[in-house]
Amino acid sequence: MSMRRRLLTAGVLAPLMSLAPRVARAGAQVEEPLADSVRGALSAAIANSAPPKPAFDTIEARLAYLRWLGDTSTRLQRRKAEHITRVEFLETLWYESKRAGLEPALVLGPVQVESGFRKYAISSAGARGYMQVMPFWTRLIGDGDPASLFHMQTNLRFGCVILRHYLDVERGDLFMALGRYNGSRGRPQYPNAVFGARKAWLHPMAESAQPPRPPQDFGTASPTPSSASTRSTLSFTSSSMLAGRW
Repeated sequence: MSMRRRLLTAGVLAPLMSLAPRVARAGAQVEEPLADSVRGALSAAIANSAPPKPAFDTIEARLAYLRWLGDTSTRLQRRKAEHITRVEFLETLWYESKRAGLEPALVLGPVQVESGFRKYAISSAGARGYMQVMPFWTRLIGDGDPASLFHMQTNLRFGCVILRHYLDVERGDLFMALGRYNGSRGRPQYPNAVFGARKAWLHPMAESAQPPRPPQDFGTASPTPSSASTRSTLSFTSSSMLAGRW
């Protein structure tokens, strides 16, 4: 092939390659049997389609949230250049993390490690999107459409609900829950990577901002975990999440 043809071919292929889903270096959740009650509760947690616009009871809580949003948006600019896209992503991530009883930094950590903040990332195991959710979850607790995992809010909701579920299964052991999320339970590499990323995203305003008021079918709010220990035992209960509570 002549040099000119090689250059022309590269010029045509480069834009097309930029549109293709990027392969993520991530593990995969393992499909496990779910009790009918757990499956039903997880399905209900996924199905609620409340908009990711939080409402606050106090001005102080709203100001704390806005400070977190502004500071985190600035720090994320290198990875997500478009302002509107970046803010919508953070608004949705904050809403979904608080909804599931998770701190925003604990969700930003897996997003950074799993997909590098790439919406259309696909791992070699087939996990999809920001939080690298395996397609079988859409069959177990969703509408059965794996393509929906490329929708921002759907992916973040699945990821948060699944991580919350694994925390409950592991009785609050964050180290083991993260390993289970990645399909590497008991091995330190993935949890340690997430802990490092999480530490970089911690923000004092994220914890002082109260969780959003729940949709009508949700319960009342409970405290969001803030321990930074690598093998922290968090005070989460299956009943609180599966009933839709924070």
